Amino acid sequence: MRRFEAWFGLWVVRRRWWLLAASLVVACLSAAGIMRLEFINDSRMYFSEENPQLQALEMLENTYTKYENVLFVVEPKSGTVFERHTLSAVEELTRQAWKLPYSSKVSSITNFQHTWTDGDELIVEDLVREASLLNDAELAAIRRIALAEPLLVDSLIPARAHVTGVNVNIIKPHDDADASRRVALAARALARQIEAAYPGITLHLTGGIMVDNAFGEAPRRDMTTLMPLVLLIFFTVMLASLRSLPATLATFAVVFMAMLTGMGLAGWLGMHITPASANAPIIILTLAVADSIHILVTMLQQMRLGRNQKEAVAESVRINLQPVFVTSLTTVIGFLTMNFSDAPPFHDLGNIVAMGVTAAFFYSVFFLPALAALVPIRVSTVSEKRAGRFADLGRFVVARRTPLFRWLLLLMVVMTAGMSRIELDDDFVRYFDHSYDFRRASEFSIANLTGVYIIDYSLESGESGGINEPAYLAKVDEFARWFRSQDKVRHVYSITDIVKRLNRSMHGDDDTWYRLPEQRDLAAQYLLLYEMSLPFGLDLNDRINVDKSATRLTVTLGDTTTRQVREMEELGRHWLEENAPPVMHSYGSGLSVIFSHISKRNIESMLTASVVALLLISAILALVLRSFKLGLVSLLPNLAPAFMAFGLWGYTVGQVGLAVSVMMAMTMGIVVDDTVHFLSKYRRALREHGTSAPEAVVYAFKTVGAPILVTTLILAAGFTVLAFSGFQINANMGAMTAITIVFALIMDFFFLPALLVMLEGRLPVEKAGSNSPVRAAKEVP
Repeated sequence: MRRFEAWFGLWVVRRRWWLLAASLVVACLSAAGIMRLEFINDSRMYFSEENPQLQALEMLENTYTKYENVLFVVEPKSGTVFERHTLSAVEELTRQAWKLPYSSKVSSITNFQHTWTDGDELIVEDLVREASLLNDAELAAIRRIALAEPLLVDSLIPARAHVTGVNVNIIKPHDDADASRRVALAARALARQIEAAYPGITLHLTGGIMVDNAFGEAPRRDMTTLMPLVLLIFFTVMLASLRSLPATLATFAVVFMAMLTGMGLAGWLGMHITPASANAPIIILTLAVADSIHILVTMLQQMRLGRNQKEAVAESVRINLQPVFVTSLTTVIGFLTMNFSDAPPFHDLGNIVAMGVTAAFFYSVFFLPALAALVPIRVSTVSEKRAGRFADLGRFVVARRTPLFRWLLLLMVVMTAGMSRIELDDDFVRYFDHSYDFRRASEFSIANLTGVYIIDYSLESGESGGINEPAYLAKVDEFARWFRSQDKVRHVYSITDIVKRLNRSMHGDDDTWYRLPEQRDLAAQYLLLYEMSLPFGLDLNDRINVDKSATRLTVTLGDTTTRQVREMEELGRHWLEENAPPVMHSYGSGLSVIFSHISKRNIESMLTASVVALLLISAILALVLRSFKLGLVSLLPNLAPAFMAFGLWGYTVGQVGLAVSVMMAMTMGIVVDDTVHFLSKYRRALREHGTSAPEAVVYAFKTVGAPILVTTLILAAGFTVLAFSGFQINANMGAMTAITIVFALIMDFFFLPALLVMLEGRLPVEKAGSNSPVRAAKEVP
């Protein structure tokens, strides 16, 4: 292996022109695939086909009408909805909303199908017609009817009547990935049109389509706002550490080529850009820097020892080839384990980054040395002084090893204990910060009109036409009343409210008849008569299945979280099991329910991923270090940072959501990099020079301390930039990863060296000249 490393270093320098040309060709061919990448605007992308909650939702949608929605929340400046100006605006908005792309149904207080009787004739008509011509008495009557209707109150009109809603059902085509964005753009244009035509009216847009659109906006924003900041930070840190503009630009060339290759290959492989995978360019740029830094720093060290530039390049490649390969391999393994995630976007993120890191390794050992052998690079004397300071740090750690070991062990225990405070929770509204229109509109809707978390139940009767059975209707109505008594419930949509209203209308609008019919044939006749009277687009297909054997009951929750959605769904299911016949037993469904389970499912799947990553990385370390014991010793400083980061998160935040659930497996391959480089230099000194463990620790600090610090700063800075994303999944993942990397630096600089010195004599050391994969650098004095 040592002969191969020496031969490879010389070969790269000799073949530099060919390697430069070949690398550029590969990068260009790969980058061409970027043109094939598409942004996906669909909140369902976070759910795999095997997800049982998604399967339940699809079954519900196959039974009833499948739709998503745009909800216009109308806020009149006057503070009252039931006036001519506001109702005219709602009436016009309702008419125009039918023209939105893929619109299938529009519901508002103006086109609410009010029922009454004229003699023996059932009249079904819009609640509001020609609002501008209504007199005060008619406005008062409309207000009274609307605020007494269970299907409207806290759904399209609150009890205060200070705002109202216009809900548009959208049926998107399966083959149009951009449908949500186009509907959202059209809805925003319509909102501006209404606001201009009706002064004093403000519209807030929320709903499923706007969720999808926000998921599509997130990656575009991050890629355009965060990328320049990352590049500026990287350039500043690298220039300050390398003290060489050519070396800094060479590193930039490598990381850009790695990023373009990773993203281009993703395009060629048919992957899509999602809010999660949109992080890939920043993460690749961040991780790709490490290999280049180690190679360039070693090259500069060799040049200060008197080698010419080409010899220094060859020697740097010889020294770093194996550790750079190992660190790249462990990083790739960490990201590939993201394929265990229950959320497909994290599969793409892991695979894209893995391809980018692999490309970074090849560019670092082929392109970078070839370029460094051609471009004139001057050596700064500052690095020599820096190496001396790191040697002093090594001596400090050796001298204070026992108290450092004890205090850091105590810190690990205390920080890890914070994990007990962590709760699994998510809130997809708060996935987006207040710079997103969707977040502001949704919070306004929750506070003033209705909620955005919805649970749907499909309640079977057991026979065709069975929904008209009085016993069935009574049980559905009882279930609806139970839900309305729950604190977190804002609104319940039940077909029984329509049946009771029809029964009252058919009895001369006498309120004493606002109850369910006692005979099956009456209920069937009322529903049939009502459905035949409904205008086009306002049918009950989204409430009743084709053979009238089941109905859909929809529960809307107020200000809540996914954990509370999960709890409410379970309570509803248990109520059915205890109070309803077996045929009516049903699981709650809907996007809210799926989101409420995804963090739990993801953590369960990523526990397996973490174990796989741990086993593979441990085996690699033991093989490379030629020592099972040393590989075992290295595990503690590599595992502890993630646990400490989770503990700190538990103390400070308390909630773990979708993004944080993939963090442990992902970071395991990153934090091991510094350990590999430190142990590589530590063993080189022990084996080749017969130094003691304390001397080997000082040598490791002197030779690799600066690169470890620089790469850690770059990694932490890159992921910290992600923490400023307006998309919470990206922000939390960036923050947790940055925290983990900082803890890893503390462990590698203070805990690992102290542990190595304390275990002196208990770890096997190969004699000089043995067939070890790590050779001593010629700069050893």
